[in-house]
Amino acid sequence: MSWRDAIDLAGRGMLRGPGRAVLTVIAVTLATTLLTGLLTIARTGETRVLDEIAKGGPLAGIKVEAAQPAPGQVDSDTALSGEPHEIDERARRRITSLPGVASVVPIVVAPVFVVPPTTGRGATVPSFGETYVGVDFARVDKLPVSLLAGALPAPGSRTEVAVTQGYLERVGVTKAKAADVVGDEVELGAPRRFEDGQTRGRWTRSTIVGVVAQEIDSGQVLGSLDQARLAREWTVASDSGDAGRFALSSSPYSGLFVVAKGLDRVASVRAQITGIGFATSSPESLITEFQRYRRVVEIVLGGIGVIALVIAALGICNALLAAVRERTREIGVLKAIGARDRDVVHVFLVEATALGLVGGVIGAASGWAVARAVGAVVNRYLTTEGLAGVTVGLPASVVVACVVGAVVLALLAGAVPAARAARLPAREALGDQ
Repeated sequence: MSWRDAIDLAGRGMLRGPGRAVLTVIAVTLATTLLTGLLTIARTGETRVLDEIAKGGPLAGIKVEAAQPAPGQVDSDTALSGEPHEIDERARRRITSLPGVASVVPIVVAPVFVVPPTTGRGATVPSFGETYVGVDFARVDKLPVSLLAGALPAPGSRTEVAVTQGYLERVGVTKAKAADVVGDEVELGAPRRFEDGQTRGRWTRSTIVGVVAQEIDSGQVLGSLDQARLAREWTVASDSGDAGRFALSSSPYSGLFVVAKGLDRVASVRAQITGIGFATSSPESLITEFQRYRRVVEIVLGGIGVIALVIAALGICNALLAAVRERTREIGVLKAIGARDRDVVHVFLVEATALGLVGGVIGAASGWAVARAVGAVVNRYLTTEGLAGVTVGLPASVVVACVVGAVVLALLAGAVPAARAARLPAREALGDQ
Protein backbone atom coordinates (compact mmCIF):
# COMPACT_ATOMS: atom_id res chain seq x y z
CA MET A 1 0.00 0.00 0.00
CA SER A 2 1.36 3.38 -1.00
CA TRP A 3 1.19 6.54 1.09
CA ARG A 4 -1.33 7.91 -1.37
CA ASP A 5 -3.62 4.95 -0.70
CA ALA A 6 -3.17 5.45 3.06
CA ILE A 7 -4.13 9.12 2.75
CA ASP A 8 -7.16 8.22 0.67
CA LEU A 9 -8.36 5.61 3.18
CA ALA A 10 -7.78 7.97 6.10
CA GLY A 11 -9.81 10.67 4.37
CA ARG A 12 -12.69 8.29 3.70
CA GLY A 13 -12.61 7.14 7.30
CA MET A 14 -12.94 10.72 8.58
CA LEU A 15 -15.77 11.47 6.14
CA ARG A 16 -17.71 8.45 7.44
CA GLY A 17 -17.57 9.94 10.94
CA PRO A 18 -17.60 13.70 10.30
CA GLY A 19 -19.08 14.61 13.68
CA ARG A 20 -16.32 12.86 15.60
CA ALA A 21 -13.63 14.32 13.32
CA VAL A 22 -14.99 17.85 13.68
CA LEU A 23 -15.21 17.59 17.48
CA THR A 24 -11.66 16.26 17.62
CA VAL A 25 -10.38 19.10 15.43
CA ILE A 26 -12.21 21.60 17.64
CA ALA A 27 -10.51 20.14 20.74
CA VAL A 28 -7.08 20.44 19.12
CA THR A 29 -7.95 23.95 17.86
CA LEU A 30 -8.93 25.18 21.31
CA ALA A 31 -5.80 23.75 22.88
CA THR A 32 -3.54 25.23 20.20
CA THR A 33 -5.36 28.56 20.46
CA LEU A 34 -4.64 28.67 24.17
CA LEU A 35 -0.98 27.73 23.72
CA THR A 36 -0.43 30.19 20.84
CA GLY A 37 -2.19 33.04 22.63
CA LEU A 38 -0.31 32.55 25.88
CA LEU A 39 3.10 32.24 24.22
CA THR A 40 2.44 35.24 21.96
CA ILE A 41 1.50 37.41 24.92
CA ALA A 42 4.57 36.24 26.85
CA ARG A 43 6.86 36.88 23.88
CA THR A 44 5.35 40.35 23.40
CA GLY A 45 6.76 41.35 26.79
CA GLU A 46 10.14 40.03 25.73
CA THR A 47 10.01 41.89 22.40
CA ARG A 48 8.86 45.12 24.04
CA VAL A 49 11.54 45.19 26.71
CA LEU A 50 14.33 42.67 26.32
CA ASP A 51 14.93 43.03 22.58
CA GLU A 52 15.18 46.80 23.01
CA ILE A 53 17.73 46.29 25.77
CA ALA A 54 19.70 43.79 23.71
CA LYS A 55 20.19 46.30 20.91
CA GLY A 56 21.10 49.12 23.27
CA GLY A 57 17.78 50.96 23.34
CA PRO A 58 16.55 53.57 25.84
CA LEU A 59 15.82 50.90 28.45
CA ALA A 60 19.57 50.30 28.65
CA GLY A 61 20.04 54.01 29.29
CA ILE A 62 21.94 55.82 32.01
CA LYS A 63 21.11 59.30 33.26
CA VAL A 64 24.23 61.39 33.90
CA GLU A 65 24.22 64.46 36.14
CA ALA A 66 26.89 66.71 37.60
CA ALA A 67 28.15 65.58 41.01
CA GLN A 68 31.06 66.28 43.30
CA PRO A 69 33.48 63.35 43.12
CA ALA A 70 34.48 61.54 46.27
CA PRO A 71 38.16 61.62 47.37
CA GLY A 72 40.24 59.17 45.37
CA GLN A 73 37.37 58.54 42.96
CA VAL A 74 38.45 60.89 40.18
CA ASP A 75 41.02 59.68 37.66
CA SER A 76 44.29 61.42 36.79
CA ASP A 77 42.83 63.21 33.77
CA THR A 78 40.40 65.13 35.95
CA ALA A 79 41.51 68.35 37.58
CA LEU A 80 38.50 69.96 39.14
CA SER A 81 39.80 70.52 42.68
CA GLY A 82 36.78 68.93 44.29
CA GLU A 83 34.30 71.07 42.35
CA PRO A 84 31.33 69.38 40.69
CA HIS A 85 32.02 68.44 37.09
CA GLU A 86 30.56 70.62 34.40
CA ILE A 87 28.69 68.65 31.75
CA ASP A 88 30.13 70.33 28.69
CA GLU A 89 31.05 69.27 25.19
CA ARG A 90 34.39 67.90 26.38
CA ALA A 91 32.64 65.70 28.94
CA ARG A 92 30.14 64.53 26.32
CA ARG A 93 32.93 63.52 23.92
CA ARG A 94 34.82 61.77 26.68
CA ILE A 95 31.82 59.72 27.76
CA THR A 96 31.01 58.93 24.11
CA SER A 97 34.47 57.40 23.72
CA LEU A 98 34.06 55.02 26.67
CA PRO A 99 33.93 51.29 25.83
CA GLY A 100 30.38 49.94 25.79
CA VAL A 101 28.69 53.28 25.03
CA ALA A 102 26.31 53.23 22.06
CA SER A 103 25.21 56.87 22.09
CA VAL A 104 25.16 60.00 24.24
CA VAL A 105 22.29 62.48 23.95
CA PRO A 106 22.61 65.91 25.64
CA ILE A 107 19.77 67.26 27.78
CA VAL A 108 19.12 70.90 28.68
CA VAL A 109 16.48 71.91 31.22
CA ALA A 110 15.30 75.38 32.12
CA PRO A 111 12.60 76.82 34.40
CA VAL A 112 9.70 78.48 32.62
CA PHE A 113 6.37 80.06 33.39
CA VAL A 114 3.59 78.41 31.39
CA VAL A 115 0.50 80.35 30.31
CA PRO A 116 -2.10 77.90 28.94
CA PRO A 117 -4.68 79.02 26.38
CA THR A 118 -7.65 80.86 27.85
CA THR A 119 -10.26 79.54 25.42
CA GLY A 120 -11.41 76.21 24.12
CA ARG A 121 -12.30 74.26 27.26
CA GLY A 122 -14.25 76.66 29.45
CA ALA A 123 -12.46 77.54 32.70
CA THR A 124 -9.37 79.74 32.58
CA VAL A 125 -6.23 78.04 33.92
CA PRO A 126 -3.77 80.33 35.74
CA SER A 127 -0.13 80.38 34.74
CA PHE A 128 2.23 78.09 36.60
CA GLY A 129 5.92 77.37 36.95
CA GLU A 130 7.29 74.33 35.17
CA THR A 131 10.49 72.82 33.78
CA TYR A 132 11.22 72.90 30.07
CA VAL A 133 13.18 69.82 28.91
CA GLY A 134 15.16 70.33 25.72
CA VAL A 135 16.31 67.36 23.63
CA ASP A 136 17.43 66.65 20.09
CA PHE A 137 14.31 65.19 18.45
CA ALA A 138 16.42 63.86 15.60
CA ARG A 139 17.70 61.31 18.14
CA VAL A 140 14.51 60.78 20.11
CA ASP A 141 14.67 57.04 19.37
CA LYS A 142 17.60 56.94 21.82
CA LEU A 143 15.52 58.48 24.62
CA PRO A 144 12.84 57.05 26.95
CA VAL A 145 10.01 58.97 25.26
CA SER A 146 6.72 57.34 24.24
CA LEU A 147 4.10 59.13 22.18
CA LEU A 148 0.59 58.95 23.63
CA ALA A 149 -1.28 61.37 21.34
CA GLY A 150 -0.50 63.64 18.42
CA ALA A 151 3.08 63.79 17.15
CA LEU A 152 6.56 64.65 18.35
CA PRO A 153 8.00 68.12 17.67
CA ALA A 154 9.97 68.37 14.44
CA PRO A 155 13.75 68.25 14.95
CA GLY A 156 15.08 71.78 15.54
CA SER A 157 11.64 73.40 15.74
CA ARG A 158 11.45 76.33 18.19
CA THR A 159 7.68 76.66 17.94
CA GLU A 160 6.55 73.10 18.74
CA VAL A 161 6.47 71.32 22.09
CA ALA A 162 5.10 68.12 23.58
CA VAL A 163 3.59 67.90 27.05
CA THR A 164 3.18 65.10 29.58
CA GLN A 165 0.23 63.93 31.64
CA GLY A 166 1.43 66.26 34.42
CA TYR A 167 0.54 69.17 32.16
CA LEU A 168 -2.86 67.57 31.49
CA GLU A 169 -3.55 67.52 35.21
CA ARG A 170 -2.57 71.18 35.47
CA VAL A 171 -5.07 72.24 32.82
CA GLY A 172 -7.83 69.87 33.95
CA VAL A 173 -7.76 67.39 31.05
CA THR A 174 -8.14 63.67 31.69
CA LYS A 175 -5.73 61.12 30.24
CA ALA A 176 -8.47 59.70 28.04
CA LYS A 177 -8.86 63.12 26.37
CA ALA A 178 -5.13 63.80 25.95
CA ALA A 179 -5.62 64.52 22.25
CA ASP A 180 -7.75 67.55 23.17
CA VAL A 181 -4.68 69.64 24.03
CA VAL A 182 -2.98 68.93 20.70
CA GLY A 183 -3.03 72.15 18.70
CA ASP A 184 -3.21 74.43 21.74
CA GLU A 185 -0.86 77.42 21.78
CA VAL A 186 0.94 78.12 25.05
CA GLU A 187 3.17 80.96 26.16
CA LEU A 188 6.46 80.06 27.80
CA GLY A 189 8.52 82.55 29.76
CA ALA A 190 12.06 81.92 31.00
CA PRO A 191 12.57 83.97 34.23
CA ARG A 192 15.49 86.32 34.87
CA ARG A 193 16.23 88.41 37.95
CA PHE A 194 17.48 91.95 37.35
CA GLU A 195 19.34 94.39 39.61
CA ASP A 196 16.16 96.30 40.45
CA GLY A 197 14.79 93.14 42.05
CA GLN A 198 12.26 92.55 39.29
CA THR A 199 11.86 89.22 37.53
CA ARG A 200 11.22 89.45 33.81
CA GLY A 201 10.57 86.69 31.34
CA ARG A 202 11.85 85.82 27.91
CA TRP A 203 8.51 84.97 26.32
CA THR A 204 7.87 82.70 23.35
CA ARG A 205 4.81 81.06 21.85
CA SER A 206 4.72 77.35 21.12
CA THR A 207 2.14 74.94 19.75
CA ILE A 208 1.47 71.65 21.55
CA VAL A 209 1.83 68.96 18.88
CA GLY A 210 1.76 65.87 21.09
CA VAL A 211 1.37 64.27 24.49
CA VAL A 212 4.15 61.97 25.69
CA ALA A 213 5.30 59.83 28.56
CA GLN A 214 8.98 60.50 29.26
CA GLU A 215 11.63 59.52 31.78
CA ILE A 216 14.28 62.06 30.78
CA ASP A 217 13.54 64.60 33.50
CA SER A 218 10.71 65.67 35.78
CA GLY A 219 9.66 68.50 33.44
CA GLN A 220 6.21 68.53 31.88
CA VAL A 221 7.15 70.44 28.69
CA LEU A 222 9.37 68.81 26.10
CA GLY A 223 10.87 70.91 23.33
CA SER A 224 13.91 71.58 21.19
CA LEU A 225 17.44 71.65 22.56
CA ASP A 226 18.08 75.12 21.09
CA GLN A 227 15.02 76.68 22.71
CA ALA A 228 15.90 75.16 26.10
CA ARG A 229 19.47 76.43 25.77
CA LEU A 230 18.30 79.98 25.06
CA ALA A 231 15.93 79.89 28.02
CA ARG A 232 18.63 78.50 30.29
CA GLU A 233 21.19 81.10 29.23
CA TRP A 234 18.65 83.87 29.90
CA THR A 235 17.99 82.60 33.43
CA VAL A 236 21.65 81.91 34.24
CA ALA A 237 22.43 85.54 33.39
CA SER A 238 20.34 86.71 36.37
CA ASP A 239 22.04 89.44 38.42
CA SER A 240 23.49 88.92 41.89
CA GLY A 241 23.75 85.17 41.44
CA ASP A 242 19.97 84.78 41.52
CA ALA A 243 20.16 81.97 38.98
CA GLY A 244 20.70 79.76 42.03
CA ARG A 245 17.07 80.40 42.94
CA PHE A 246 16.19 78.35 39.90
CA ALA A 247 18.66 75.53 40.72
CA LEU A 248 20.77 76.16 37.63
CA SER A 249 24.51 75.94 37.16
CA SER A 250 26.59 77.47 34.40
CA SER A 251 27.12 74.01 32.87
CA PRO A 252 26.17 74.00 29.15
CA TYR A 253 24.20 70.80 29.55
CA SER A 254 21.91 69.86 32.42
CA GLY A 255 22.64 66.21 31.89
CA LEU A 256 23.31 63.44 29.41
CA PHE A 257 21.37 60.34 28.50
CA VAL A 258 23.87 57.58 27.81
CA VAL A 259 22.74 54.40 26.06
CA ALA A 260 24.86 51.32 26.66
CA LYS A 261 25.34 48.67 23.98
CA GLY A 262 23.30 46.22 26.04
CA LEU A 263 22.10 45.45 29.52
CA ASP A 264 25.28 43.52 30.26
CA ARG A 265 27.29 46.71 29.60
CA VAL A 266 25.27 49.07 31.82
CA ALA A 267 27.12 48.30 35.07
CA SER A 268 30.60 48.77 33.57
CA VAL A 269 29.60 51.97 31.74
CA ARG A 270 28.12 53.41 34.93
CA ALA A 271 31.29 52.58 36.84
CA GLN A 272 33.44 54.37 34.24
CA ILE A 273 31.22 57.46 34.25
CA THR A 274 31.19 57.55 38.05
CA GLY A 275 34.97 57.27 37.98
CA ILE A 276 35.13 60.42 35.90
CA GLY A 277 33.11 62.21 38.57
CA PHE A 278 29.48 62.26 37.45
CA ALA A 279 26.38 60.97 39.20
CA THR A 280 24.51 58.23 37.34
CA SER A 281 21.25 56.34 37.60
CA SER A 282 19.67 53.55 35.55
CA PRO A 283 16.90 50.93 35.84
CA GLU A 284 19.22 47.94 35.36
CA SER A 285 18.28 46.22 38.64
CA LEU A 286 14.58 46.56 37.85
CA ILE A 287 15.10 45.15 34.37
CA THR A 288 17.13 42.22 35.72
CA GLU A 289 14.25 41.36 38.05
CA PHE A 290 11.85 41.66 35.15
CA GLN A 291 13.92 39.18 33.15
CA ARG A 292 13.76 36.67 35.96
CA TYR A 293 10.03 36.92 36.50
CA ARG A 294 9.31 37.06 32.78
CA ARG A 295 10.94 33.67 32.32
CA VAL A 296 8.88 32.20 35.16
CA VAL A 297 5.68 33.58 33.65
CA GLU A 298 6.59 32.26 30.20
CA ILE A 299 7.22 28.77 31.61
CA VAL A 300 3.92 28.79 33.51
CA LEU A 301 1.91 30.04 30.52
CA GLY A 302 3.59 27.56 28.19
CA GLY A 303 2.92 24.75 30.68
CA ILE A 304 -0.79 25.59 30.74
CA GLY A 305 -0.91 25.43 26.95
CA VAL A 306 0.94 22.12 26.84
CA ILE A 307 -1.51 20.63 29.35
CA ALA A 308 -4.36 21.73 27.10
CA LEU A 309 -2.66 20.05 24.12
CA VAL A 310 -2.19 16.82 26.08
CA ILE A 311 -5.91 16.83 26.91
CA ALA A 312 -6.67 17.33 23.21
CA ALA A 313 -4.30 14.46 22.38
CA LEU A 314 -6.29 12.20 24.70
CA GLY A 315 -9.37 13.22 22.73
CA ILE A 316 -7.64 12.19 19.49
CA CYS A 317 -6.68 8.87 21.05
CA ASN A 318 -10.27 8.24 22.14
CA ALA A 319 -11.65 9.22 18.72
CA LEU A 320 -9.27 6.90 16.89
CA LEU A 321 -9.98 3.99 19.27
CA ALA A 322 -13.66 4.42 18.46
CA ALA A 323 -12.78 4.49 14.75
CA VAL A 324 -10.88 1.21 15.12
CA ARG A 325 -13.95 -0.42 16.68
CA GLU A 326 -16.23 0.88 13.95
CA ARG A 327 -13.89 -0.04 11.09
CA THR A 328 -12.94 -3.54 12.19
CA ARG A 329 -14.41 -5.11 9.06
CA GLU A 330 -12.58 -2.60 6.83
CA ILE A 331 -9.32 -3.48 8.56
CA GLY A 332 -10.06 -7.17 8.02
CA VAL A 333 -10.73 -6.62 4.31
CA LEU A 334 -7.50 -4.68 3.93
CA LYS A 335 -5.52 -7.48 5.55
CA ALA A 336 -7.34 -10.11 3.51
CA ILE A 337 -6.28 -8.45 0.26
CA GLY A 338 -2.66 -8.24 1.36
CA ALA A 339 -2.26 -5.12 3.48
CA ARG A 340 0.56 -5.43 6.00
CA ASP A 341 0.40 -4.37 9.63
CA ARG A 342 2.45 -1.27 8.91
CA ASP A 343 0.04 -0.31 6.13
CA VAL A 344 -2.82 -0.28 8.62
CA VAL A 345 -0.67 1.73 11.02
CA HIS A 346 -0.01 4.27 8.25
CA VAL A 347 -3.74 4.78 7.66
CA PHE A 348 -4.46 5.65 11.29
CA LEU A 349 -1.32 7.74 11.73
CA VAL A 350 -2.22 9.76 8.63
CA GLU A 351 -5.68 10.34 10.11
CA ALA A 352 -4.16 11.45 13.42
CA THR A 353 -1.71 13.73 11.61
CA ALA A 354 -4.51 15.33 9.61
CA LEU A 355 -6.55 15.99 12.75
CA GLY A 356 -3.54 17.48 14.53
CA LEU A 357 -2.41 19.57 11.55
CA VAL A 358 -5.83 21.06 10.80
CA GLY A 359 -6.46 21.79 14.46
CA GLY A 360 -2.95 23.18 14.90
CA VAL A 361 -3.15 25.57 11.95
CA ILE A 362 -6.62 26.84 12.85
CA GLY A 363 -5.60 27.08 16.51
CA ALA A 364 -2.45 29.09 15.70
CA ALA A 365 -4.52 31.59 13.70
CA SER A 366 -7.14 31.76 16.46
CA GLY A 367 -4.46 32.21 19.10
CA TRP A 368 -3.02 35.13 17.15
CA ALA A 369 -6.47 36.71 16.96
CA VAL A 370 -6.99 36.23 20.70
CA ALA A 371 -3.58 37.75 21.46
CA ARG A 372 -4.39 40.76 19.25
CA ALA A 373 -7.71 41.22 21.05
CA VAL A 374 -6.00 41.04 24.44
CA GLY A 375 -3.35 43.47 23.19
CA ALA A 376 -6.04 45.96 22.12
CA VAL A 377 -7.64 45.84 25.58
CA VAL A 378 -4.25 46.21 27.28
CA ASN A 379 -3.33 49.15 25.03
CA ARG A 380 -6.55 50.97 25.92
CA TYR A 381 -5.73 50.54 29.59
CA LEU A 382 -2.11 51.65 29.16
CA THR A 383 -3.21 54.74 27.24
CA THR A 384 -5.63 55.76 29.99
CA GLU A 385 -2.79 55.35 32.48
CA GLY A 386 -0.47 57.55 30.43
CA LEU A 387 1.79 54.70 29.37
CA ALA A 388 3.00 53.59 25.98
CA GLY A 389 1.15 50.77 24.29
CA VAL A 390 2.55 47.46 23.10
CA THR A 391 2.62 45.93 19.65
CA VAL A 392 1.59 42.28 19.60
CA GLY A 393 3.80 40.28 17.28
CA LEU A 394 3.50 36.67 16.20
CA PRO A 395 6.99 35.12 16.19
CA ALA A 396 7.47 32.43 13.57
CA SER A 397 8.98 30.20 16.25
CA VAL A 398 5.71 30.28 18.22
CA VAL A 399 3.64 29.33 15.16
CA VAL A 400 5.97 26.49 14.21
CA ALA A 401 6.20 25.22 17.80
CA CYS A 402 2.42 25.20 18.27
CA VAL A 403 1.60 23.52 14.94
CA VAL A 404 4.41 20.99 15.23
CA GLY A 405 3.47 20.32 18.85
CA ALA A 406 -0.14 19.65 17.86
CA VAL A 407 0.95 17.26 15.09
CA VAL A 408 3.47 15.41 17.27
CA LEU A 409 0.98 14.96 20.12
CA ALA A 410 -1.62 13.80 17.60
CA LEU A 411 0.82 11.21 16.25
CA LEU A 412 1.62 10.00 19.77
CA ALA A 413 -2.07 9.84 20.56
CA GLY A 414 -2.75 7.89 17.37
CA ALA A 415 0.03 5.38 18.00
CA VAL A 416 -2.01 3.24 20.41
CA PRO A 417 -5.14 2.98 18.21
CA ALA A 418 -2.94 2.35 15.16
CA ALA A 419 -1.06 -0.45 16.93
CA ARG A 420 -4.32 -1.98 18.08
CA ALA A 421 -5.72 -1.89 14.54
CA ALA A 422 -2.55 -3.44 13.14
CA ARG A 423 -2.76 -6.37 15.60
CA LEU A 424 -6.26 -7.37 14.50
CA PRO A 425 -6.06 -10.73 12.59
CA ALA A 426 -7.93 -10.66 9.30
CA ARG A 427 -10.08 -13.68 10.21
CA GLU A 428 -11.13 -12.13 13.53
CA ALA A 429 -11.84 -8.79 11.94
CA LEU A 430 -14.07 -10.31 9.25
CA GLY A 431 -15.73 -12.69 11.66
CA ASP A 432 -16.76 -9.94 14.06
CA GLN A 433 -19.32 -8.58 11.56
